[in-house]
Amino acid sequence: MNAVRVVLIGGTSHTGKSTVARAVADRLGFDRLSTDALARHPGRPWPTPEREVPPHVGEHYRTLTGDQLITSVLGHYRRLWPRIEELVTARALAPADTAGLVLEGSALWPAEVARLTVPHTAAVWLTAGEDVLAARVHATSGRDRLPPAGRALVDTFLARTLRYQAVMLDIVTRRALARVDTCQERPAAEVAAAVLAAVAAQGGPAAGPR
Repeated sequence: MNAVRVVLIGGTSHTGKSTVARAVADRLGFDRLSTDALARHPGRPWPTPEREVPPHVGEHYRTLTGDQLITSVLGHYRRLWPRIEELVTARALAPADTAGLVLEGSALWPAEVARLTVPHTAAVWLTAGEDVLAARVHATSGRDRLPPAGRALVDTFLARTLRYQAVMLDIVTRRALARVDTCQERPAAEVAAAVLAAVAAQGGPAAGPR
């Protein structure tokens, strides 16, 4: 395989994809992009200083069952996949003086990525233990400070997050795809180094202009 021009970093929510992708892109001199920038599925169902929970997001997590939530998000990712594939193909086959790309996001579903025939592309999925994911979601959402209805939405989001990882991990394992664990004590720089090692095993990066 020729030198890698596109690095794909997938995984469920709160595995550290954005932080690790930033570190990997900085080391390689690549551009960085999230699949969320292409089209976002109903986001995180807790308020932030900048915004309240939009009504449609709250309704999404209140009214759908666990199986329906997974079906909904995977359907969204299937519809988004042609745009992702087009983006990956264009950047992988771009002229040599074009910067490479680190693309991260939960929309990088392993079954779709495994079917890619685009050269110069490597993919790694980030995972974390259920207790680590729960701690991160609780901390990010400020769950303990939310009213009961807000905590219920966080719990539903966490359940979907864990279910997504379980299904994703089954595919990654069966297809022997690259995976890196992001346990709570592991610094982002160390995870980025592990991702780069996995990329090297798939062909190695070709650094673009900074």
